Amino acid sequence: MFKFSIKYLLLIVFIAISPAGIAQTKDEQTDTSPNRNLTGFEALDEKQPLWEVGIGGGAIEVPDYPASGERNTVALALPYAIYRGDIIRIGGQGGARAVVVENQKLELDISFGGAFAADSDDNTVREGMPELDYLFEVGPQLIYKIQDYSFNGGGNARLAAQLQTRAVFSTDFGHIDARGYVFEPTLRYQQRGVFTPDTGFSLSARMTWATEKLHDYFYQVTPEFETGFRPAYNAGGGYLGAEVSAGLAFPVMKNLRGFFGASMQLHHGASNEESPLYEKDVTYSVGVGFVWRGYKSDAKASW
Repeated sequence: MFKFSIKYLLLIVFIAISPAGIAQTKDEQTDTSPNRNLTGFEALDEKQPLWEVGIGGGAIEVPDYPASGERNTVALALPYAIYRGDIIRIGGQGGARAVVVENQKLELDISFGGAFAADSDDNTVREGMPELDYLFEVGPQLIYKIQDYSFNGGGNARLAAQLQTRAVFSTDFGHIDARGYVFEPTLRYQQRGVFTPDTGFSLSARMTWATEKLHDYFYQVTPEFETGFRPAYNAGGGYLGAEVSAGLAFPVMKNLRGFFGASMQLHHGASNEESPLYEKDVTYSVGVGFVWRGYKSDAKASW
């Protein structure tokens, strides 16, 4: 969760340095769309399996919460499963979603996101306050496929706009609490064949607004948690932050792919800059990972 974005200055830079330049636009791209196989094992002209299973893992370092000066590092390896049905799609670049409408320009789905928990005992600003639980969000997402591209030197790309409106919940796996709603417009550029035919690149920018309940969860200090260095504060809803992120997926060997991603979060101008829990205008996230595919279906996905 919380992939904050800014307006898309890096997009122009990246298109300018792409190999061989843009040769032509593709208005009727289907099987060769990088949207479906940016991080997949198959080549651009191959259909992906309906399902696959294997092991994925990696490490990520992120702020404890938006504008936090404390950081959270998580490293793990787990079995993974991907299913690429016509309606239900699980795993892969798109996460988990249920596709309601899909054509060559528009997709409407119900999608999910999440974020790791943070331990307040290890965070000096929130010391003595309730811990921040795991977060998950669910809601509709509208994707507009602005343009597909083909390059003289090989490879394809896609520019798309996304609008997400999601309900946010926190859980300690004992109970679930509603934490309001987020609205996140995003612009995303994806290209397959950046350095080699099987290398994928993505660049996205996002802005986030949230209702008061989510801002309360991060920034409110009620009187019982007031201290000499942490005055009481009543948070309000509104602008939460922005993010620019980039990712690279590359082949390591047969059935093994590596990933690298990084993002910068910008919180200047956020609704609760005056909160004692608001620490930094600029934060960052970085992560590395791998996916090893053990088995795949003979049946192929239709998209």
